[in-house]
Amino acid sequence: MFAPLLALVLLAAGSARGETLLAKRYPPAVKDVIEQRCVVCHGCYDAPCQLKMDAWAGLARGAHKRKVYDGTRLLPAELTRLYEDAHTLDGWRERDFFSVVDPYEPRDGLLYRMLALKAEHPLPAKGPLAKDFDFSLDRDQRCSKADQFDDYRDDRPYQGMPYGFPGLDPGRQTILTDWIDAGAPGMPAAPVSAEQQRTIERWERFLNGSSNRERLMSRYIFEHLFIGSLYFDELPGERTWYSLVRSKTPPGEPLELIATRRPYDDPGTEHFYYRLQPRYLTPLAKRHMPYALNAARMARWRELFLAPDYSVETLPGYDGDDAANPFITFEQLPVDARYRFMLDEAQFTIMAYIKGPVCRGQVALNVIDDHFWVAFTAPNAIDPAQSARFLAEHAHEMRLPQPKGSLVVTLLQWRSYAKSQRRFLEAQAEAIARVIEQDALRLDLDLIWDGGPEGNDNAALTIFRHFDSATVTRGFLGQQPKTMWIIDYSLLERIHYLLVAGFDVYGAVGHQLESRLYMDFLRMEGEQGFLLFLPEAARAAVRDYWYRGARDHVTDYLMSPQNARFERPTAMEYRTDDPRTELMARLKAHIPAAENARYTVRRDEFAGLMDGPDASFSYLPEVAFLQVLGRRGEREYYSLVHNQAFSNNAQIFQEEDRRLPEEDTLTVARGFVGAYPNQFFQVAEQELGRFAEALKALAGDEDYTALVARYGVRRTAPWFWKLSDAINAHYRESFPAEAGLFDLNRYQNR
Repeated sequence: MFAPLLALVLLAAGSARGETLLAKRYPPAVKDVIEQRCVVCHGCYDAPCQLKMDAWAGLARGAHKRKVYDGTRLLPAELTRLYEDAHTLDGWRERDFFSVVDPYEPRDGLLYRMLALKAEHPLPAKGPLAKDFDFSLDRDQRCSKADQFDDYRDDRPYQGMPYGFPGLDPGRQTILTDWIDAGAPGMPAAPVSAEQQRTIERWERFLNGSSNRERLMSRYIFEHLFIGSLYFDELPGERTWYSLVRSKTPPGEPLELIATRRPYDDPGTEHFYYRLQPRYLTPLAKRHMPYALNAARMARWRELFLAPDYSVETLPGYDGDDAANPFITFEQLPVDARYRFMLDEAQFTIMAYIKGPVCRGQVALNVIDDHFWVAFTAPNAIDPAQSARFLAEHAHEMRLPQPKGSLVVTLLQWRSYAKSQRRFLEAQAEAIARVIEQDALRLDLDLIWDGGPEGNDNAALTIFRHFDSATVTRGFLGQQPKTMWIIDYSLLERIHYLLVAGFDVYGAVGHQLESRLYMDFLRMEGEQGFLLFLPEAARAAVRDYWYRGARDHVTDYLMSPQNARFERPTAMEYRTDDPRTELMARLKAHIPAAENARYTVRRDEFAGLMDGPDASFSYLPEVAFLQVLGRRGEREYYSLVHNQAFSNNAQIFQEEDRRLPEEDTLTVARGFVGAYPNQFFQVAEQELGRFAEALKALAGDEDYTALVARYGVRRTAPWFWKLSDAINAHYRESFPAEAGLFDLNRYQNR
């Protein structure tokens, strides 16, 4: 397939160590195999040995012995972001990445030998794998170099690639080995079409306007969309993904990327430009965040930022901590414009907290409940001019932890943030009180954004936490959760700058823990926004239920009489003695998009699984995908999402001590919820009732193991890859812009 002569030509033409790796891709046949069998484990920051195979550039870069996710480091790590921190083989070798492909002796390279090892030592065809297979996320990774492979082979003969799954079938094995024999060459990326190029030019002109208003608008857009996968949804043909970046060169010239640790860091040059850089990456469900650019979007941004009558006298700089404070940096932009910009794609905005740098790590995510709903205050609920003045006056009370923070997080820091947050909430409560008195504002559902006249379906969101990852969906999914957040502009902005723009996945453990610690207060603020709509007499009891067993310093903060937000009466009249449940139901009725038909389950067999909490669900994994086999060959797909219950989420560690398995719930959704399936199930349509009964009858780990033996698809199943391919194909066919490959790093061995 790949003759040696062709390999020499390609190597001579395109594999010089100093040549950029940016614009090369896998050959089409190779790409299909790499994606379906390799990228499902080797993608994003948590790729084993940093071997990112979601792009040819990542394979060419190779592997590294150091992990990106390291909860023990005391100093920030060197940045190793693909497509950003180096662009040539020489650049990556200087950062200690080592090759997994040998262009001169291809069969001596690690990739070839790992594939050959699996072919020589296939896994058993049934039952769970032996206990010496370690699938924990923090497992010891050998990351052997080529000259260390013999020791690896002797120690782990059954741990070739794909690790812990069936090997490649002969056809796919031949495709990869022939390609590796040819030097694993990359193909030049197809040139951008003329229509794509014209669209790029139009957008880059828009984002590089010369007036101060245009420049400040573009900075705001960049600091919020830098993490997105941008695309032109109005253009025909194969979809091309782009990143919004800063470049030293203007539109029309080759892009010269400015790579900074954070998007608000000083670009290091007075003149720079916002550019659209093609992304030659395979979309992964755990990272992919599509954001459409089209004529309507550009018109909307003009309406929000350029049509209003205001002036930007001087542009903010990038010096000091003020650059990390959006209420100072963007003070001159209309508050209403900023809020509506984020609300227009609220799922994207919230998803950035989830799919961005904190998508991996139990400590980072145990600040939130496993299942809760999110709604938003309506834009212009309070006069925008008043909001702008308030935010400007109290910008320094909303300071966020900086990545240069101390190595040790202490209770004193928690108390310091508590004082600052309390001062802000007191000032906010006083401002709300003035508006209530002066403008006859009522604390009722008119203050909740319902999606507006256009029926925006971002108005109601559900967040699922899956231990150390999470998912955001549109609509209110599942049974009523324990908690709910009401988010306003200032809270939405602070979460973005804490967990997206300002979070450094390569940072020291102190920075990461401090960010989690500060998120405690932002979570409480969102929850208090919900409590504010309850009767005054009911608020304390609901709050206490959410924070059962919390530490003294937390309860002191929550119950402080200075927390004045609890002193404002609601204008809502309640008809039941359970106002929390009633309020959630009324919010669901208030927002048309709360009912999302995409996930609705219409099968009677599942009806009893979401009636309420049940300890039997505690034996289930976080996320399971179910394929239902119809009598006539049709296939249906469902997600089983296990929501763990805790007495409170106000502590960083000792999570197991706060578990309440008897309060666990299960959400059954049509389609796919979650990026990291822990288990696949296959059930014949006529067996669904018995399968559902078995779920509710689980009483121990032995019962769950028996459930997997009867209905589950183990890692060793000969048809495992066929099912995995079918699941990914169904997702891609159903939602082509949204879909990304599911990650198998967390798949069980039961």
